[in-house]
Amino acid sequence: MQPEGPYRFTHLLGGSPVGKAWAAIDEQGRFVSVAVLDAAVAATPGWRDAFAGIADALAQSANGPAFTYADFSAAAPWVAYPAEAGPGAEKLIRALGVEYHPVPAAPPQPVSGPPQPVSSPPQPVSSPPQPVSSPPQPASNSPQSVSGPPQSVSGPPQPITGMPHAPWAVQGTPIPRQPILSDPHPVSGAPTSAFPASGVPASGVPASAFPASGVPASGVPASGVPASAAPAASDGGPASGENLQMSPAQASPAEAPPFNPFVASERRIKPSEPPRRPIGLWVAVAALLSVAALGGGAGLWAVSATTPDEPAAAPTAAPTATAAAPGLEPWAAAAPRSPDEHALATAAPSMVFLEVIISGYARNAQDGTLLHAEPFTFSRRCSGVIVNRGGHVLTNGQCVKPSPETMRDNALAGLAKRLVAAGQLKPADVDGYTKGRAATTVFTGRDRGTEPDAKLYGQLNVAIGDVTNGPAIPGTIVRALPLAEGNLALVALDQADLPVAELNTSATIAPDTALLILGYGTTDTEYRSATYTVRSAPVRVTEVDPQSSVYRINADVGVYSRGGIAIDQQGRVVGMLDHDLSLSDDATRLVVPVATISGLLGAAGIENGLGEPDRLYRSGLDAYFAGDEASAVPRFEDVVERVPSNVLARAYREAAAASDGKSSRPGWAVPLLVAAGVALAGGIGMLVVWRRRRNSW
Repeated sequence: MQPEGPYRFTHLLGGSPVGKAWAAIDEQGRFVSVAVLDAAVAATPGWRDAFAGIADALAQSANGPAFTYADFSAAAPWVAYPAEAGPGAEKLIRALGVEYHPVPAAPPQPVSGPPQPVSSPPQPVSSPPQPVSSPPQPASNSPQSVSGPPQSVSGPPQPITGMPHAPWAVQGTPIPRQPILSDPHPVSGAPTSAFPASGVPASGVPASAFPASGVPASGVPASGVPASAAPAASDGGPASGENLQMSPAQASPAEAPPFNPFVASERRIKPSEPPRRPIGLWVAVAALLSVAALGGGAGLWAVSATTPDEPAAAPTAAPTATAAAPGLEPWAAAAPRSPDEHALATAAPSMVFLEVIISGYARNAQDGTLLHAEPFTFSRRCSGVIVNRGGHVLTNGQCVKPSPETMRDNALAGLAKRLVAAGQLKPADVDGYTKGRAATTVFTGRDRGTEPDAKLYGQLNVAIGDVTNGPAIPGTIVRALPLAEGNLALVALDQADLPVAELNTSATIAPDTALLILGYGTTDTEYRSATYTVRSAPVRVTEVDPQSSVYRINADVGVYSRGGIAIDQQGRVVGMLDHDLSLSDDATRLVVPVATISGLLGAAGIENGLGEPDRLYRSGLDAYFAGDEASAVPRFEDVVERVPSNVLARAYREAAAASDGKSSRPGWAVPLLVAAGVALAGGIGMLVVWRRRRNSW
């Protein structure tokens, strides 16, 4: 059983008598290794302090690994190390002075193949088969569990202050000990070859072409008679299942029948004349095949000469080095020229990366006294989608406008971290400090009773964290719905004429409905200045809540995709992604229905509507995916000129222009191909009919 905590544990790295090392992923998607002290060991006097002291001592040493977060007061204390620090969790466990057992890799599975047919004729056997002298012995090595109680640690190092602590870290439940498996060993005593030196296989079957039943591979018994006629085994004869020796006479073929004097050498009945060959049929078949060959060749030449190959299937971005890269490459995220690529290309330009920077002060709720003189600042990142030409964006409510309780908890976590760094608070007391202060603390602006300062920025295409100037676009929150009412927010960016997504207000969602989802994500470990791009995935609806109409899907594209969208096969929005609080890892697999989105827009007086550039862009995509690149090029060029932020329009324009605009096929090409196919089918049909008639003569 995996430990519980603020990480998504992926697999066990190793174990010891006192604890285990795990591989895990934190809430920002970063890879870490976590050392966990067993709860039973932590309850033993001296072990918890030794665990914390050694972790601090290693972090302060010159070459020791520095941990990112820890919770030494949990029932099962843990310490997390970043992946780039190497096996930090293993180093900590080994530093405790106990034996560490890494988890062994799974042994390769043997590959077996079907038996090969026997290609040589059966040979007589000179001696009966000999039994194998020693059968394979069973494996003697079995998994051994770690034995022996943990030894007490004498003189644990003193805890060192200044240890960072995760603001979102929580206690984990006790972790039961698990046995550590020893490396597997091959089975001893097994034969190394199928044929020993005596010439007899290990299975007890002679090395001949005869199977165990005494019948050769050709299916004829060794005696030359059918198997059903062979006599049963008797005393003095070979036992049933053994191969009988065969004499040369038995192995020779049957002799020719004797001469019959009553059979004349001449034929008594004269055969009839063979039928005349149908010359006319052959001429008709040859004519049909000639028409098929000539017509098919001309049609294929016309189509291949006017249809591009590579540029159409794999469009590329604009060739200029200064052009922005698209946030999503639909031709790489789905099969080229597929309906999924078409849908992704329709919706992707409207995706927005949103970042909110919140700053305020922690105060005593009763008298307004500051708990710390300096403000606390934290940021939140998520996805959004543009819904009209005025720059209005729909996104997740708790992302851009978190609840007062959420902001207060973030401030208290930051305050506890500062107190630990200053030596005024022990790491073991952090959890109790934050929980004890929650009821009497508020998070406000610079003055008592004011709202904390919040600044919002949006970026299109590829985004970078912690950017507050160009290309980031400032914005404000227009309206937000609380968690119980849909957890949505409407944001207004300070820039108009942006690519717009279309809502499908009549969408009907049922279990097993196929959809596509889009949302921002990153693979960078340093999330503050990370690069964020749009991710996509095909999903299916697993269930629909009959009360709220929210529905769940079977996959997600990352923690930052909340505020992202679910779209149909036409690229229209049918829902917004949100964290599923019913799951242990809060995966983004909950979808708020489009009806809730329409309700928020209606309450704010905002309409979802496409502008002329949006309709022109969709018209260009329709032409491009229909193979009419010549019509698509000028439409994309118009969109690029009017909406420079639509980088995908530029990419598809380059792909269509790479074919020289020659995508319209001649009017006679397709009919000629059809006629050639009909002629070929007719010729083949006539040949089949003639063949059947010939066999009946």
